[in-house]
Amino acid sequence: MSKEFSSHSYRRQNQAAWNRLSDGSQFAKVASDEELRDPLKALDGRNWLPASVAGLHVLCLASGGGWQSILYAGAGAHVTVVDLSPGMLELDRREATRRGLTVTTLEASMDDLSMLPEESFDIVHQPVSTCYVPSIVSVYEQIARLLRDGGLYISQHKQPICAQITERTPRNHFVVGIEYFHEGPLPKVEDTSYRESGAVEYLHRWDELVGGLCRTGFVLEDLREPRRADYKAAVDHFGYRGRFVPPYVRLKARRVARQRTTEGTAKLWLP
Repeated sequence: MSKEFSSHSYRRQNQAAWNRLSDGSQFAKVASDEELRDPLKALDGRNWLPASVAGLHVLCLASGGGWQSILYAGAGAHVTVVDLSPGMLELDRREATRRGLTVTTLEASMDDLSMLPEESFDIVHQPVSTCYVPSIVSVYEQIARLLRDGGLYISQHKQPICAQITERTPRNHFVVGIEYFHEGPLPKVEDTSYRESGAVEYLHRWDELVGGLCRTGFVLEDLREPRRADYKAAVDHFGYRGRFVPPYVRLKARRVARQRTTEGTAKLWLP
């Protein structure tokens, strides 16, 4: 076990990084009035969500910033937003108060949600964030515990190849300079198109991204690769890189039913 992992120093460093990003960055754009007119459309361009989330319990995981939680609350859901950054959570509290919505905020790391009761959510929605923890399987295990049987888990992650790019050649070819089986925090790189300044990041392989999801009690229902190619972008822009290197993957997964014992406790059941 690495020192970085055992000491949880990645949490402290990422918390500081995201506190800085909560002040005016692209990640700190709150939900607009127009988006709130049809919040589910803003949240879900793939029709993965049910027609209504009114009355459902939704966990917005690692998604502080006043956007996702506000849209779910505007659609009538009971919303809990968990984030490591107090600065990001303050945006959720501020916007909820301003709009007369109820949102519960909790400062915690996505790989330790032990303070939340099991089987307490119908939906867990998580934007790109698992790259900031050493073990994505630990995150999946937490979510599997919190979701009710049949609960929906919508998530987005950085693809492994996105983490492997280190630099560009003089002809703007992208160099895969980090090994696929790299362990531990990612090193600093020259090409920072999809890196957040000051944050500690980790590479998660497909075996962990998809296989780990299936092994922790989920059935994968859909997988999409968001198009981030911009054919008008300058060569030093992340949109240009998106033409050659896919940055993200979106997953729709369902919590499988637990097998109940005669004592009433739950055990994982896989078909």
